[in-house]
Amino acid sequence: MTAPGRRSSTFTRLLRHGFTDALAAERLLDSAELAPVRNDPVLLEALGATADPDLALGGLVRLLEAQPSPTARRELLDTLIAAKPLRDRLLGVLGASAALGDHLARHAGDWRALVTYEPQDLHPGLAEFERGLAEAGDPVALRVAYRRCLLSIAARDVCGTTGVAETAAELADLATATLRAALRIAAAEAPEDAALCRLAVIAMGKCGGHELNYVSDVDVIFVGESAREDGGDETAALRAATRLASRMMRVCSETTVEGSIWPVDANLRPEGRNGPLVRTLSSHVAYYQRWAKTWEFQALLKARPVAGDERLGAEYVAALSPLVWQAAERENFVADVQKMRRRVVENIPVGEVERELKLGPGGLRDVEFAVQLLQLVHGRADASLRSGTTLDALQALAAGGYVGRADAGRLDEAYRFLRFMEHRIQLYRLRRTHLLPEDDADLRRLGRSLGLRADPVADLTREWKRHTGVVRRLHEKIFYRPLLDAVAQLAPGEVRLSTEAARERLVALGYADPAAALRHLEALASGVTRKAAIQRTLLPVLLGWFADSADPDAGLLNFRKVSDALGKTPWYLRLLRDEGAAAENLARVLSAGRLAPDLLMRAPEAVALLGDGGGDAGGLRPRGRAQLEQEILAAVGRAESAEQGVTAARGVRRRELFRTAAGDIVGSYGTEAQPAATDPGPLVDRVGGAVSDLTAATLAGTLRAVVREGWGDTLPTRFAVIGMGRFGGHELGYGSDADVLFVHEPREGAGEREAADAAHRVVAEMRRLLQIPSADPPLLIDADLRPEGKSGPLVRTLKAYEAYYRRWSLVWESQALLRAEPVAGDEDLGRRFTALIDPLRYPAGGLGEDAVREIRRLKARMESERLPRGADPKLHTKLGPGGLSDVEWTVQLLQLRHGAEVAGLRTTRTRQALAAARAAGLVSEEDAVVLDEAWLLATRVRNAVMLVRGRAGDTFPTESRELAAVGRYLGYGPGHVGDMLDAYRRTARRARGVVESLFYEM
Repeated sequence: MTAPGRRSSTFTRLLRHGFTDALAAERLLDSAELAPVRNDPVLLEALGATADPDLALGGLVRLLEAQPSPTARRELLDTLIAAKPLRDRLLGVLGASAALGDHLARHAGDWRALVTYEPQDLHPGLAEFERGLAEAGDPVALRVAYRRCLLSIAARDVCGTTGVAETAAELADLATATLRAALRIAAAEAPEDAALCRLAVIAMGKCGGHELNYVSDVDVIFVGESAREDGGDETAALRAATRLASRMMRVCSETTVEGSIWPVDANLRPEGRNGPLVRTLSSHVAYYQRWAKTWEFQALLKARPVAGDERLGAEYVAALSPLVWQAAERENFVADVQKMRRRVVENIPVGEVERELKLGPGGLRDVEFAVQLLQLVHGRADASLRSGTTLDALQALAAGGYVGRADAGRLDEAYRFLRFMEHRIQLYRLRRTHLLPEDDADLRRLGRSLGLRADPVADLTREWKRHTGVVRRLHEKIFYRPLLDAVAQLAPGEVRLSTEAARERLVALGYADPAAALRHLEALASGVTRKAAIQRTLLPVLLGWFADSADPDAGLLNFRKVSDALGKTPWYLRLLRDEGAAAENLARVLSAGRLAPDLLMRAPEAVALLGDGGGDAGGLRPRGRAQLEQEILAAVGRAESAEQGVTAARGVRRRELFRTAAGDIVGSYGTEAQPAATDPGPLVDRVGGAVSDLTAATLAGTLRAVVREGWGDTLPTRFAVIGMGRFGGHELGYGSDADVLFVHEPREGAGEREAADAAHRVVAEMRRLLQIPSADPPLLIDADLRPEGKSGPLVRTLKAYEAYYRRWSLVWESQALLRAEPVAGDEDLGRRFTALIDPLRYPAGGLGEDAVREIRRLKARMESERLPRGADPKLHTKLGPGGLSDVEWTVQLLQLRHGAEVAGLRTTRTRQALAAARAAGLVSEEDAVVLDEAWLLATRVRNAVMLVRGRAGDTFPTESRELAAVGRYLGYGPGHVGDMLDAYRRTARRARGVVESLFYEM
């Protein structure tokens, strides 16, 4: 029995050497198997140097127990103590891999594979592995031999004899040897099939790139031909090749008592799982020439013949390699690659994103995608970049000036660290995983295996986050930074992109005029000023955001204009540098179309609105009507003339239009901080409400300015402005006119002629001042919905309206009055006007059949006469089938028929009225949803057209970039314009079906 004092000392010593369960470790050290070396300090020191001393000690005892005789056990112990290389290798493996410890316990003599340590054994090649597998004649024997070879690779790895790149290359060589052995076994099982065909196995992915993991699917593509020189029966040869390939895959993938080696995955072949397992070379070439997608050419970067018919494999690579280097010329090439990367991230389960080493943000795939993208762009003209190995390709990119040397060095370091983590995580159980463990014991083992001994868990977490942060930053930067270096020419001795290479990269990014883009970059980034230095920091990320838009050229040009205007303003670049949201918001706004940049260029200081982020909580949230009116009236009050007052009001309107448009763009496109809105309803309502409130506040300020200059404080007549149409419905778009009626009522003591003249002068002056050419967009007032239309007086008294509506009002006027709402001027007069028209728009008893027929007749006439010649009715958002007119007239007919009895219908807003009709049972839930979706989509299209083109339009643009920009606003990525148009037609078609049943049949 161990004395207490001695036990305490032993416990302390074991804990100091890294054991976590000192009691269990002491029992194992006292076991009979270790009795001959129990007191040898060499053993304890060696165990303490492993990743997991407890695991290593337990594995060693199991290995000793498995020895077939005392002599074999003594041989192992003597060699272990005497030979440091074996000691380090064996205990290193046992402390890092429970799975290889299990293998050694089952195959107790395999430890001898670690004894040899001559120089030629340190880095064995493919031939060495083939010799190690040569005697394996069946799947079980192949698995045992494979694990024995894997044991030697792991030993060199954990001892630091090989680096991560060398280990990955050895694993790929072992996989190649294993595929050849598996094909040999398959051919031996079916010699008749082997005789009929030539089969080549092409490694893809990490195996093809000579950078394999410990546990990974081995991606392959099969090519088959007839074994006969004359071609023979090609169909029979392909069938034989398919059976042979299937057998080979089964040899590797089947689970036996020794487990499996790894799955062989052929899903990267043409057509994936739906395509034939084996194709002829000509069939492969035909597929890649006609049908292959961008990602399939990206995958071919790593294609490498590894097994089977060598000549056929070489012919495959020779035939397809030229196609790989033409892939960057494909339309939407960069966008497709970037979209695939985003899709990979989006498909990671939410609970795993923060632990995902390979696919998560800042992970291995970010490095690989960035390197491959640059290879495909520049490898067309530079053959030195055509390596399938990530780190070799990165080194070549740096040597050629395509990536800055410092950036490449940091990326190389981060990639190696992440691959080390991936290797060690997989090595423990020999299971395919890319997730950082959650258990502290696993994290401790992982940290110690990477040499982090002071506080393994904390140090590992810190280093991992540091490296992923580096990858995330450089992933965005390396594609763009050399473009700046090519034009700024600051750092001496640095290899730079040539002008032609820079142009190629810009073209690949989607820039239509790369020469102009380079001039803009030179103007922004050249020089040694603080401004240029900050621009060089900002531009790599901004260029990526511009490239994510439909018009990168416009984004860069607009950024240069804003920077030229504000570059000397101290807060501007500081805002973009220090507030992440500001820079991304600005990039989105500047590249989304013409309207928002035009508004911004007229007063660039509005950039400050972008600094607080978009959405509900920041500077892009629309201001309320009361706030707007207060600011505008205060500005008018300070002005010395009506013209100055209205100029101030229009300036506020311009700024607030920019705020609303920018918030709309950010909400529709989404940013890193704020994903794109999934429900368009709130966004559409926000824009309509904001523009309507802004228009109302501008009219109120203009009215105050005109009255004050012409009449002092009091106009001789009460005066009110009534919003009509989309204005009254709080549904104005960016390009909408302000539909209004003007009503007045003479004050006591004022003559009717004096009052009428004053009212007409007010209207005329308001219209004039709001349309004076200036830097601010005009506000057009449209009063054509007044009684008698353009033939009637612009302004009427309340009594005149009453007389007209009593005697002459037509049903279309009652329909138009459904949207009437006071927006400016005398509030009491506005309320009395509303009371006057309520019986007309919500008639007691509803509409008579004659009135209903008249409305239907007017609708049919409008559809046939007002649709522009040459316009595609199915894509006309206002007058086309299922467009705004269809939905609004259907809702308005329901209001006219049932508004008197259903209070919810007494609203000027289309969506509110539709919801009330649904609640009242006048429209089914399904039909209401169809109409609402169609109205929202049509409204969004009109807003998008105005944002993109800078002028109003009711149909989709015909110019390709403008159409793509509309699609981007609506959530359709590059290459999906057709999907957008199909979705609009489909939505409108469903809505028209509902309109047919509700408007024409109810």
